[in-house]
Amino acid sequence: MTIKRLKFTTGLKLPENKVTEHMPVTRLDMPSKVILPLQQHFGQQCNLLVKRGEKVKTGQMIADSESFVSAPIHSTITGVVSSVFKMINPLANSIVDAAEITASETEEIEYLSVNPVFEEIKKDLEGFEENKEAGEYLEGKIKEIISKINGIGNEEIISVVKNAGIVGLGGATFPTHVKLSPPKDKKIDSLIINGCECEPYITADHRIMLEYGMQMLIGAYIFYKVLNPRKVYIAIEDNKEDAILNIDNLIMKSGLADNFCVVSLKSKYPMGAEKTLIKNVLKRKVPVGGLPLDVGVVVNNVGTCKAACDAVLKGQPLIEKVISVTGAVSNPGNFIVRIGTPVSEILKCCGEFKSEIREIILGGPMMGNDINEENFPVTKAVNCILIKRSLPRNEGNCIRCGRCVDVCPMNLMPLNYAGFVKNSKFDMCSEYHISSCIECGSCAYVCPSAIPIVAYIKTGKSILAGR
Repeated sequence: MTIKRLKFTTGLKLPENKVTEHMPVTRLDMPSKVILPLQQHFGQQCNLLVKRGEKVKTGQMIADSESFVSAPIHSTITGVVSSVFKMINPLANSIVDAAEITASETEEIEYLSVNPVFEEIKKDLEGFEENKEAGEYLEGKIKEIISKINGIGNEEIISVVKNAGIVGLGGATFPTHVKLSPPKDKKIDSLIINGCECEPYITADHRIMLEYGMQMLIGAYIFYKVLNPRKVYIAIEDNKEDAILNIDNLIMKSGLADNFCVVSLKSKYPMGAEKTLIKNVLKRKVPVGGLPLDVGVVVNNVGTCKAACDAVLKGQPLIEKVISVTGAVSNPGNFIVRIGTPVSEILKCCGEFKSEIREIILGGPMMGNDINEENFPVTKAVNCILIKRSLPRNEGNCIRCGRCVDVCPMNLMPLNYAGFVKNSKFDMCSEYHISSCIECGSCAYVCPSAIPIVAYIKTGKSILAGR
């Protein structure tokens, strides 16, 4: 059953530019090297477990932390640790440790052990080369798989998710095992699976719902088993009608219709933002400074669900992900890439158009991050590489038009933050709830004076956090 939610009064209707939405996922060739930052998640940086010159296998854990809010890092190729160094991470605006691994000619696998009840399924899945074949196999086995999942303890599932290094793959990279371990006084009654993918250009999640729909649904059921909510809502924007129909059909075939449903949402930016999503699906408002669990909700991305399925059924840690490569490239598409692959290697495969004036953006045009270095790697946070030809816009003075206020999904007054930061009035930033900003970029998009409001907001948040 599909529930429709059509009201969303703020936000923007943006040009979609989703030229890759009908392009099936393909696997890129193995990279010649990978660069793995030791912090690809929200939380504590990991400590390196291997040394320079040491041989490592694909799937081998190479970094971990004793902190609960963290996520281990795994080697994504077989090879030798060729360098250990510090690098700037523009996605987190910080300096982090990193390891470079140079690939060997042959691949050796070191995955996690799976529960004995899944050994046969794991062997069967290893025999499939095509996504369609694996999906059809899982569809035929779904009721058996659900029964086996129900027989596994929650602590074991949480441990597998943690050891697999799974984080939120919608961009926030919050460790998934933490979301699966809410405080005892926080009752979770609703689980939302986020398939909105509201940013222009990006189509990776859309393709996951079409080509890996059963894996996504099994991952959602794994989370459902642990959290025990009353209902699971799979939220999809109404511009993805094929995904809505596919997931709805899979829910019916799996016998999960009593507890799972698809919610069709208005295609408007930033519908996929966590707090906006909760408000539109459940009519609940997360309090200022609060978390979704404060209103009985956990939100996970569709890619995170697929990763959980891969970990529990196959023992595969988070070593690869689906990303879109689009914009000013001659061969755009959706690709499975090994985490740590340098952007330069991916662009060689996609035939980048050369231009003197261009931007390389990791993520979408609204919330993505510009990078100047093509050697920067795809991390767990990256769901898109966007190449844009653009001319610089000169920042002007605020004309107090109020457009940024009209479109803000958090009902803030973004026009004030730029002035506060410019004049070092950081206490005023706090007073005007700068921490509630989700950095969606709607304000900067509509600003006629080309004021980079989000950049000022990030600066203000960073300075306040350092006090």
